Amino acid sequence: MLITHDTRCALDTVVDLVNTAPEDDSAADGLPDVAALADFVRSHAISDVGVLSEFDLSAVRKVRGRFAGIFAAPDARSAAGMINELVAAAGTTPRLTDHDDYDWHVHYFAPGASVADHLAADCGMALAFFVVAGEQERLRRCEAPDCRRAFVDLSRNRSRRYCDSRTCGNRLHVAAYRARRKEAAG
Repeated sequence: MLITHDTRCALDTVVDLVNTAPEDDSAADGLPDVAALADFVRSHAISDVGVLSEFDLSAVRKVRGRFAGIFAAPDARSAAGMINELVAAAGTTPRLTDHDDYDWHVHYFAPGASVADHLAADCGMALAFFVVAGEQERLRRCEAPDCRRAFVDLSRNRSRRYCDSRTCGNRLHVAAYRARRKEAAG
């Protein structure tokens, strides 16, 4: 599956956005205020975003929840329906652009769109490409029992199970090794 630079950026953005959501009621929100949203926008180089407000923060949190639903979708048809609703609500307006030293690429958000509509349109379309390619199962959640972070499995054989093999994956492998050694020692 060919993934263009702008699609890869949108995938990274949507994964990071979904992962700002608290895992449960005791966890902190990764987007607690407008300043955190501004940092998110800046760190992901999201273009054409004006002054952010509490309204933007609330709207982005709602979009984040809808994206989380796509990562939890049981099948491509469900994911497609959620993506269609999200992208349609954003009022997508595909257009070619070549800003900030990037070659020609497509933006799906309308000029002057809110940051929530921008994310819904561009990130929604990036996820749509996976559904179209028959790769919806690559939109996953970490299989570590104490982690449910979202990620996109870009491995060749679709075998990635953890959001980060150096943390979640390694921790589980070490625990399994120790359990085997303990059992063998009897």
